[in-house]
Amino acid sequence: MKTFTKMIGAALLASALSTSAFAAEKMRVSLQLPLKSHLGQNLLVFEKEVEERTNGEIDVEIYDSAQLYKDKEVPQAVGSGAIEAGVASLTRYVGDVPAVDLFYMPFLLNSEEKVRKAVSKGAPIRSAVEEAVADTGGKILYWQAYGGAILLSKGGPIKTPADLEGKKVRVFGKTLGDFVTAAGGAPTLISGSEQYLAYQRGTVDVGMTGVSGVKSRKLWEVMDTITVTNHADIEFVVVVNQDWWNGLSDEHRSAIEEAAQVADDAVRNAMSEIEAEAYKAAKDNGMTIYTPTDEEIEAWKSVSSPVYENYKKAAGDLGEKLMDEANKL
Repeated sequence: MKTFTKMIGAALLASALSTSAFAAEKMRVSLQLPLKSHLGQNLLVFEKEVEERTNGEIDVEIYDSAQLYKDKEVPQAVGSGAIEAGVASLTRYVGDVPAVDLFYMPFLLNSEEKVRKAVSKGAPIRSAVEEAVADTGGKILYWQAYGGAILLSKGGPIKTPADLEGKKVRVFGKTLGDFVTAAGGAPTLISGSEQYLAYQRGTVDVGMTGVSGVKSRKLWEVMDTITVTNHADIEFVVVVNQDWWNGLSDEHRSAIEEAAQVADDAVRNAMSEIEAEAYKAAKDNGMTIYTPTDEEIEAWKSVSSPVYENYKKAAGDLGEKLMDEANKL
């Protein structure tokens, strides 16, 4: 009888342990970039911090390289609850919140100091953007720096708008499309995960991305020149489903927020080094790096006024508020 009781006790203990392990809350995160990209590596930092701070009670699963969703699909997937979390370019929210494209306004946030002030936790610009995005069903957990926007080409640099005239250009947002149109080019919206094939097949003549993406996607295999315009600040955001978030305990939410701040700071502080390494990798793999002269940058700025007008019309009161805050920087 005692032996039987011991067996029952052991079985109940094993069942309890199994149930406890099974009960770990899954937090699936969709990422369009490869895990080796700096955004992927940053998510690994986040995963480690979350699982340590929650003693494994939150199990973070990263699905990289657009295994589950492309960048453009993430806002809807997260907002609907189809997945707990995802990483998306901030401009993917422009349909619901046109004001988010403040970061893609040509040469507006044109220094690291300005960007840091704009995206620091509690800053007016960041707070207003996060509040607006929350209305879509997604909560911005933290921001991932991606650096400045550059141009990619074959056979020579894109020095001025005259070099862009009549060319098809890959863009990843409406305002960047307006910038290309104003410069005389033809914008084509292409997801980040589809870039390589678009360049390889000649779907577009000119690329637009961050230099870190050149390294992680080996774009030197399909393009040979980088023009360092830095005409926009590229920001990605890690977004969680609002209902899923509200269903967590206060303790778990606090732990995840602490982990998010660690990851947010880590990628922001490393961005300069990440870009420097990516430029070196591009050069080592045969790419030409061209930095426009001051006169050439002025030529780009001079064609950008329609972009600002379009933004003001589309973004309304929130856009006006964000522009005022950006100009204060």
